[in-house]
Amino acid sequence: MALNLTLLTDLYEITMAQGYWSQGKRDTEACFYAFYRENPFEGGYGVFCGADQIADLIDNFVFSDEDLEYLKSLPSPDGSRLLDSDFLEWLGAMELDVNIDVVAEGTPVFPREPLVRVTGPLLQCQLLEPAILNGINFQTLIATKATRVCRAAEGRPVSEFGLRRSQGPNGALSASRAAYIGGCASVANVLAGKMYDIPVGGTHAHSWVMTFPDELSAFRAYADAMPNNCTLLVDTYDVIQGVKNACVVGHELEERGYKLSAVRIDSGDLAWLSNKAREILDADGLDYVGIVLSNDLDEYTIESLNRQGAQYTGLGVGTHLAAAYGQPALGGVYKLSAIREPGESAWQPCLKISEQLYKRTIPGILNVRRYYSDEGMMAGDLIYDENDGIPDVAVIVDPLDSTRRKMLDYSKHEDLLKPLVRNGSLIDDYELSPRAAKARCREQLSVLDDSIKRFLNPHGYPCGIEKSLFKKRDDIIVQKRGTSALY
Repeated sequence: MALNLTLLTDLYEITMAQGYWSQGKRDTEACFYAFYRENPFEGGYGVFCGADQIADLIDNFVFSDEDLEYLKSLPSPDGSRLLDSDFLEWLGAMELDVNIDVVAEGTPVFPREPLVRVTGPLLQCQLLEPAILNGINFQTLIATKATRVCRAAEGRPVSEFGLRRSQGPNGALSASRAAYIGGCASVANVLAGKMYDIPVGGTHAHSWVMTFPDELSAFRAYADAMPNNCTLLVDTYDVIQGVKNACVVGHELEERGYKLSAVRIDSGDLAWLSNKAREILDADGLDYVGIVLSNDLDEYTIESLNRQGAQYTGLGVGTHLAAAYGQPALGGVYKLSAIREPGESAWQPCLKISEQLYKRTIPGILNVRRYYSDEGMMAGDLIYDENDGIPDVAVIVDPLDSTRRKMLDYSKHEDLLKPLVRNGSLIDDYELSPRAAKARCREQLSVLDDSIKRFLNPHGYPCGIEKSLFKKRDDIIVQKRGTSALY
């Protein structure tokens, strides 16, 4: 059974919930959507991930007696009880009645478009906010980083090595899952392999070599213990001598009917050393032996290795991948976009205007329609209100610049938000397999133009608000601000 994440929420969500409860808003309905404002790593796209944590949250959502006792013990600043006993009793009996729609994991996504949409009782939607963002912010960040690293590797397998540098056990598990979805061939984290049914792999540490009288003895011992999975770490003392020792063991394995899988280099000038290793292995008749490189790699160092002609057949990437080195957070947010009072049939659009244009939200029951060209390439994404529909001629407007517009006159399209939860229960046949998400990611990125996937100054992907929705948003802003807004 998955961990109960019900209390994985901010205190102010619970105090607001009591406020909604006491103000007679128990039956007020709301629609929230989660999105991010800027692509991670200064790139041209993100890769959505983290729906599994939303599923775990919903599947195990209940305020237990222990939870309620803890909440009952919380003091207010004046020393009195913070939360009302009747409210806590009601909270303990509450059953979720929300609908949640999400983008399929592994799908390329872009700024401001809804990744998750939550509709249902306002109070419940609010309580779910932190755990939903906690799941999708981190995993989307790692999945995106993994696609970049794997793209730099140019088809050679990448293993995620980041367990020991991750932010705690849960961060390590989430990182391994997301890295696999983003394209990694395997992970080092055995628990992640068990939990998510993803491939695991690994070699040995420098300590293995150091516990034997000499390197050759250590290599022979490892080959004896793991003859059918033998990759030798050759940089404990001297890489060139290490490769020569690996050659000795490689031939001894051949005599026993096995093959040396690879040598691994984890320090030094990886480009130069990998070329020397390749020369030594080939000259000794071991041209089938692979070369694995590691040592604080990221997409940029891998590109540099490629330019230098480094000879490698695989990579191990740890800290820079699993810890999202260089960008510690995605910055995804969760905003109210519509509200409906009891007895009303129509939704009332809501938006945050803000003093900063880039923080302005989009009103309505939002979805994203992705259009494809006749050649099957991703052509543009349209954010629209499901209650208003889409005109025959779809035009998107840049959320930050009303003069930038694009007509999406393509016949092939799909809506990205799909049901994950209905009336508080998971959809029975929803696919949460990392293997399926990984295949989706590979297929979807193959139809995203290379100019958008490049690392330096990527081209912008067309993603905007449907024209009439953009106008509606402007009209609401004028109405809300009136004539009193400062210029």
